[in-house]
Amino acid sequence: MEPAFVDSNWFIYGLLPALIFLARVTDVTMDTLRIVFVTRGDKIVAPILGFFEILIWLIAITRIMANLDNFVTYIAYALGFAVGNYVGLLVEEKLAIGTQLIRIITATDASLLINNLREKGFGATAIDAEGKNGLVHIIFVVTRRKVVHQVVGILNHFNPKAFYSIEDVRSVNINNTSYVSDIKNNRSSRWMRKGR
Repeated sequence: MEPAFVDSNWFIYGLLPALIFLARVTDVTMDTLRIVFVTRGDKIVAPILGFFEILIWLIAITRIMANLDNFVTYIAYALGFAVGNYVGLLVEEKLAIGTQLIRIITATDASLLINNLREKGFGATAIDAEGKNGLVHIIFVVTRRKVVHQVVGILNHFNPKAFYSIEDVRSVNINNTSYVSDIKNNRSSRWMRKGR
């Protein structure tokens, strides 16, 4: 770039803040995804994302430090952070990485629900328990996060008043033959799975 262009108001108050904003959106989005991979115990993807995240951050902060009198870069940096969090959450939601446990508690007969879950290829483990108001049935379903909505849809069809909770599962034994078929057929790369 020509020195005159770099010193122009258009660059200092327009292009530079825009580049800082985009850099910050990118590095915060990568940070959000890196945290997801760290919590899942991935030792390959998390450090790679961390490397590029900090590299982008260093480039952005260097440009701000070189232009300390330019308040527009501060706003771009802060706005990039906020938007990066939002974009990171959207990307993480779309990727739907991981496995989840759905715990269903119902006081009504759960046999139709259990049979339908199993017919659809979901492993459903059921136990009887004692709740606040008497006998309840607890059903456990472990499945990929991408298909949790299918389990919830089946549940709402058969028993919309049932209580359920969903939690992340850090790792599972995918070699177990009782494990739900939709997880074993997951096409994710071997290097992205825990317990390689």
